[in-house]
Amino acid sequence: MIGLRTQMLTATAGEAVMAHRFNEYKPWKGPIPGRNNGVLIAKEAGTTTGYSLDKLQDRGFFFVDPGEEVYKGMIIGENSKPGDLVVNANEGKKLTNMRASGSDAATNIAPKTLMTLEECMEYIQHDECIEVTPNFIRMRKVYLDEEDRKKFSKMMKIEEA
Repeated sequence: MIGLRTQMLTATAGEAVMAHRFNEYKPWKGPIPGRNNGVLIAKEAGTTTGYSLDKLQDRGFFFVDPGEEVYKGMIIGENSKPGDLVVNANEGKKLTNMRASGSDAATNIAPKTLMTLEECMEYIQHDECIEVTPNFIRMRKVYLDEEDRKKFSKMMKIEEA
């Protein structure tokens, strides 16, 4: 049933109703298929800015809004292509005295995608986890540091060979 609910709601444009009940355990049927796209990972801790999220919108969609606190290794969105991408969502606009006409247009950022705990469980991969607090449900990488993630992925490739 993991992953079925999201696919069914997408296929029926949100019109389907689904109920489920645990019946029994079954033998292992193989790996559960995951998502095809990678994620957008916060490069450093800080507060997200509308300027940086506006510049990153073509990379994918976000799970955070401008002004939210993020930390290094936190998943802040889904990449539109396969593979994970580390991005700086905290970058502010350079403040100079030089202005060009039309360059200071208002940002038009798509609203963030809200996910329930069940949807997060369907979404995460083997190198990701869910952080549940009284106020937030966040997804993050198991290894927050980018160098540690690279070492872990190399180690996993060696074990597979």
